[in-house]
Order: sequence, then C-alpha cells, then structure tokens
Amino acid sequence: MDSGHFVFKFLFLSLISQALSYSVIQIKPGNLISGNRKHLRDDSLYCESWRFSVETNDAGYWTNVPERCVSFVKDYMTGDRYLSDSNAVADASFTFAKAVEIAGDGKDAWFFDVDETLLSNLPYYAANGYGSEDFNELSWDEWVDLAQAPALPASLRLYKELQQLGFTIFILTGRSEYQRNVTEKNLLYSGYSNWERLILRAEADESKPAIIYKSEQRGVVEAEGYRIHGNSGDQWSDLLGVTVALRSFKLPNPMYYIS
Repeated sequence: MDSGHFVFKFLFLSLISQALSYSVIQIKPGNLISGNRKHLRDDSLYCESWRFSVETNDAGYWTNVPERCVSFVKDYMTGDRYLSDSNAVADASFTFAKAVEIAGDGKDAWFFDVDETLLSNLPYYAANGYGSEDFNELSWDEWVDLAQAPALPASLRLYKELQQLGFTIFILTGRSEYQRNVTEKNLLYSGYSNWERLILRAEADESKPAIIYKSEQRGVVEAEGYRIHGNSGDQWSDLLGVTVALRSFKLPNPMYYIS
C-alpha cells in the first residue's frame, strides 16, 4: 500500500469515528433547568414531552395538568392537532374494522367509551382550567345534566362506518346509572343511535376502579357469545384489563387521567 492510500484511509476512519461518537440527540446545557430532574427550559418542548408521557401511560397516575402546560393543552385541544390526532385514530380503527370478517349473526362487537371518546366535554373543561383544576363532582354532574356535549367528529364518523360494516355497538361508560336518561339524550342529540347496549355503573360498581369495572362488563358481554373485535377509549383504563378487545384504540386526552 502506498503512502497516499494509507493517509486517505486514516483520514476516512478518523472522520467515521468522530461521527459515531457525536450524539444524534443534541441537548445544549443552556436548554436545561437544574434540579432533581432536568427539564427542557422551553415550555412548548417540555409540555410536548409531558403530553407524550401521559398519552403513552409512561407517566402512570397523575392528577392535574402542570401549570406551565395549561396554555399548551388549551392550544392542543382547541386547535387542529387534536382533531387531526383523533382522525388518525379513527382512520386506523376503520382500516382494522374493514379487515374483520363479519359473521352476520350480530355477535361481532365494538365497544366505545363516552366522555372524550364519543362525546367531547371541551366546553366544560374550557371553563375549568383544561384539566389544571381539581375535579369537582358537583359541577361535573351539572354539566352532564345539560346533555349538551357535542360529538367528537372523528368518533361519530367511525361509529356510523362500523354500523354500516355490520358491527354491533356497545357503549360502556364510567358514568353512573342515575345519569342514564341524560346520557342517552346527549348521545341522540349528538348524532349517535341504534347501539345495542348502554352500560353505566350500577351501585355495586361505584367503588371499583374503572379498569376493573370496564373489564368485568366486557367479560359479561363476551360470555353472552359476542366477539369483541374493537374498543375505542381515551383512557388506558377503558382498554386494559382481563377481558380486552382483539384491537384497542386509544384516543388523545391530555386533560385528565382515570385509573
């Protein structure tokens, strides 16, 4: 090997070595806040990462939207991104649903949650800090009694598409049995109809965590011979448990967490 080739090869290997040692993720010290945990100083970046952690359930149990993220959550929920994300979930759901072979016996089932799934309570949360304030059961019940929550457009579209495909629709909500009439009224007012069953919390279910209560109710339906192909909900507790759908679809909701 002549000296020219040797020098070229040495320089090439040196450049490769430097490139490999250079981190792909570049976080400059000036963008960090010191403390027990380091966070990006920029609220937008921090809140985007916070939202990612709660949507993926990496954050686990949490109670309120951080104060520094209230404006971020407001912008997300009232802007195009929330609608776009919801449409993406609905599109993925429909793609899966079209591949299901419907038996025609009425036993091919799809489950939907109500709040922040079929219905949007954004008017209520806009008046109550977008999830930054502690939950107030009294004001929440007053809002539910109005039966004025609008449909989430992407979910209404999916709901009707699934019915056209031949799915039997079950609606499973964490609302209590005494709210049945206003919930039915609100669903009908918002464009939903012809569901097979609307399941609400009976008195015996009131003390159960949502993940247990909803899994049990799906188990009851499955025991009746239904095949639960799909399940749509904004909380992980809508989707997980002992009895689950073949495919579950998580809608976005950075405003609150229910375990």
